[in-house]
Amino acid sequence: MKFPERFSNLPAYAFPRLRALLDHHAPGGDVVHMTIGEPKHAFPAWVTDVIAEHAAGFNNYPPNEGIPELRQSFCDWLGRRYGVSMDADANVMPLNGTREGLYNAGMALCPEEKNGQRPVVLMPNPFYQVYMLAAISAGAEPILVPATAETGHLPDFASVDEALLNRAVACYMCSPANPQGAVADRAYWRDLIALAERYDFQVFADECYSEIYREVPPVGVLECMEGADPERVVAFHSLSKRSNLPGLRSGFIVGGPATIREAKQLRTYAGTPLPTPLQHAAAAVWADEDHVIDNRAQYHAKYDLADQTLGHVPGYAAPEAGFFLWLPVEDGEAAALELWQKTGVRVLPGAYLAREIDGLNPGDRYIRVALVAPMADTKRGLEAVRDVIYAAE
Repeated sequence: MKFPERFSNLPAYAFPRLRALLDHHAPGGDVVHMTIGEPKHAFPAWVTDVIAEHAAGFNNYPPNEGIPELRQSFCDWLGRRYGVSMDADANVMPLNGTREGLYNAGMALCPEEKNGQRPVVLMPNPFYQVYMLAAISAGAEPILVPATAETGHLPDFASVDEALLNRAVACYMCSPANPQGAVADRAYWRDLIALAERYDFQVFADECYSEIYREVPPVGVLECMEGADPERVVAFHSLSKRSNLPGLRSGFIVGGPATIREAKQLRTYAGTPLPTPLQHAAAAVWADEDHVIDNRAQYHAKYDLADQTLGHVPGYAAPEAGFFLWLPVEDGEAAALELWQKTGVRVLPGAYLAREIDGLNPGDRYIRVALVAPMADTKRGLEAVRDVIYAAE
């Protein structure tokens, strides 16, 4: 049987690679999971009440474009959070989790060629793996731009060769960044939008971690579009991290009317809309900020604990936002394996989140540690990292 070759060069996904690395070794203690970014704080207790109230909706096919209440809740939240005015019919569309939207943005919005050549999609390295798959699926060439300590853990897209920029049709950018926790400021966003205007590509802004931060709310890309083409920027948001509801699968895309029209067209044929009762629940969750403030306070306590436990480590960078630590080590795989065998704490080698370019994988000498476990487990995990990996520091 013949299978498509376009995905044949993809490496194994991060978590199967991690299982292959660790699971044939016995853990050195009670297992603490600090690998996957799956929030474990409580979600609002009233969510299930809203679902039950609208349970009759499970008897109907949900609308692809989303119920009006949900689309309006997106716009209301965008207005409160970023001070922008969006139209519920023209500028937003719900997603079954933002990974669906990040992938389908490539399929719906990336043209088959640019200037008579194969198109290019830019993305950071390390990166959320769906960015690469979206580019490949759309027939584009993925160009990975290093996001290292030297660049403030944000990619310098302006450094890309001009021949590639002339072929660029899209650029994926994550802020707050996964895995490093770095935040793009207003100047960064404006420079990137200006670059996109100059070379005529779209910015796909993955802002799923925007509501988990230390002190200052991260600037959103929509706040930085003065004078730009309204179709230039597409942003993605989610309840998974903001509201500890990864299982609800509620996200949304926001962009210019032409962009959303194209996204809706693809979704009409290939979308999997959120069930209507869950859409009602999502609308209520987007409208509430009290639980978000409480959630953020819990992460503040974990940030403080991480600083106290690991702040002495050379190269330690306290994350500005998000819930990951990006910790420097001599060898990410060796560190993850040693930690597992000695303590039962599971962390992710940074190399699994990046690709080697010109002999360099920018994640090789890092581990990613997720601060999502209950506080007691987080404390034990961070102390294990300190005592095993940084004992001599």
